[in-house]
Amino acid sequence: MNRQIILEEFLFKKSQQKRRTSPCNYKQRYFVLSKDELAYFEHRPGKKPTLKGSIELSRIKCVEIVRSGCSIPCSFKYPFQVVHDNYCLYVFAPDKESRHRWVSALKEETKNNVLAHKYHPNFWVDGKWICCSQADKLATGCDEYDPTTPTPKPLPPTPELQRCFSDPGELVVVAVHDFSPAREQDLPLYRNEEYIVIDQSDPYWWIVQDTKGDQGYIPSSYVIVKSPEGIEHHEWYNKDITRTRAEQLLFKEDKEGAFMVRDSRHAGVYTVSVLTKALGSNGENNPRVKHYQIRETTTGETKYYLAEKYLFSSIPELIYYHQHNAAGLITRLRHPVSTRRERAPRPAGFPADILEIEPSEVSFVEEVGSGQFGVVQLGYWHSNDNLKVAIKMVREGAMSEEEFKEEAKVMAKMSHPKLVQLYGLVTQTAPMCLVFEFMEYGCLSDYLRNQRGSFSQDTLLGMCLDVCDGMAYLESANFIHRDLAARNCLVGENQVVKVSDFGMARFVLDDQYTSSYGSKFPVKWSAPEVIQYCKFSSKSDVWSFGVLMWEVYSEGKMPYENQSNGEVVASISSGLRLLKPRLASEDIYQLMEWSWKEKPEDRPSFAILFHQLAEIADF
Repeated sequence: MNRQIILEEFLFKKSQQKRRTSPCNYKQRYFVLSKDELAYFEHRPGKKPTLKGSIELSRIKCVEIVRSGCSIPCSFKYPFQVVHDNYCLYVFAPDKESRHRWVSALKEETKNNVLAHKYHPNFWVDGKWICCSQADKLATGCDEYDPTTPTPKPLPPTPELQRCFSDPGELVVVAVHDFSPAREQDLPLYRNEEYIVIDQSDPYWWIVQDTKGDQGYIPSSYVIVKSPEGIEHHEWYNKDITRTRAEQLLFKEDKEGAFMVRDSRHAGVYTVSVLTKALGSNGENNPRVKHYQIRETTTGETKYYLAEKYLFSSIPELIYYHQHNAAGLITRLRHPVSTRRERAPRPAGFPADILEIEPSEVSFVEEVGSGQFGVVQLGYWHSNDNLKVAIKMVREGAMSEEEFKEEAKVMAKMSHPKLVQLYGLVTQTAPMCLVFEFMEYGCLSDYLRNQRGSFSQDTLLGMCLDVCDGMAYLESANFIHRDLAARNCLVGENQVVKVSDFGMARFVLDDQYTSSYGSKFPVKWSAPEVIQYCKFSSKSDVWSFGVLMWEVYSEGKMPYENQSNGEVVASISSGLRLLKPRLASEDIYQLMEWSWKEKPEDRPSFAILFHQLAEIADF
């Protein structure tokens, strides 16, 4: 069988209803499209992926997006359908781009099949097709199927009608900060108001449309995607935060009844985390965090509850009630805790790709370190409200100015909460400088060594999750780090870890080991194919991430501490691997071993690793 992989990604699938009255289940699965089949797998921590289903491509009759106004209960809101035999598989993608990739690829691979002439553009729900109200699930479709186009033909414009802000096909965001335009092409934002996203091609500055129909640029960090439950603008809601990080923030708040609402690891489900300092059963003061899942009623109108006796029509109503009444909780919800700063975040990036910073705009305070680029200085960016920045002074001769600028432009486009942000360049002086986001506690390797003995299991796992999250983003952008290690990750407030120095390694790698091709590698972090053939890929980054995990759980020890580079190469070639660190669980060490498979294709992707780590962390 030809196993050439075309696409692979975590998506959600809607399970087939066995009976008309049975509830719909939405399960996250890892989908793999090859030349022969569409398969989906379940991933469990420390175990091999389990095949849950597959469809031979030759059996597919129709692939099309689903146009629907239905509320979608999972976190991925962009559905498409795969019609095969007499079945319809509904799959949900995280965004329009992802859905477009899958629909286009599937249509291309099935264009020579015996295809359907018509299809149902909407869901089969509660015993009927929403689009045409036919009660026969096998009824002929009601819309013409065009296998040559990945998206439906647009309807004629209706200028007399205003655009609908609740259209599920649109990405609707809510402003969490006010924004005053600095340029003519900017659009003002008003806190808690809704906007439609028109263009996301620049990761930092989006084009949006307001309720009046006006369009303009806004900083993407000032808005948050609107949720079906309407909770995104509340100060107690924290999106994409792990159980471990929630506990860290609540303990730091150190107040009775400190609480937050966060996303559960189950899609479309929310959890209330609350801190109590009440005396334990032993009479001692033992602060602890209790986690309550917000549940929904299964019959009639949807109601939300924490304690079954108290039902509410919305999550904000539920939270408001429990802010004044414990009503079955360990304590009432007294002090909301948020990862959002009171002050609006600084817009990252540059809407017109302006990366040049005048030398007079920055000042140097003191040297805070040195690395492969050269000296790193703490400084201030005066033209941006004296923002504290890290200024890396690139050694003269390390790279040409053109190489430097081109690579920096690519780096500046990479925007993710777990990547250290590049703000701009200073090229009009020698040496050239890169101006970065400043991370208070420096590099991860030093931080681990300096704080050795003080880390909890949850903290160590959270560090690995942070790095894996940033690397999964780089992987999705087809961007290779080339020098992933604890020394190239930085630690900020609340022990958040971010990946740094991505992309520049191809120019400035400096290590004792030189391959037969004349290239240098940090050999103790390098995959076999890098050492032998200079072959870099996301899978070679995965190998390095396995070593980084070993560094974290060894609290900053040097891998292969007493071995020379030559001895390390010989050990790896003979199949030997780093031993399990004392602080690592068996599940964690199995992920390290998986990352160190001899063949790159046998290693997991960062997306899979993140999923596995999140399962262990009870994300």
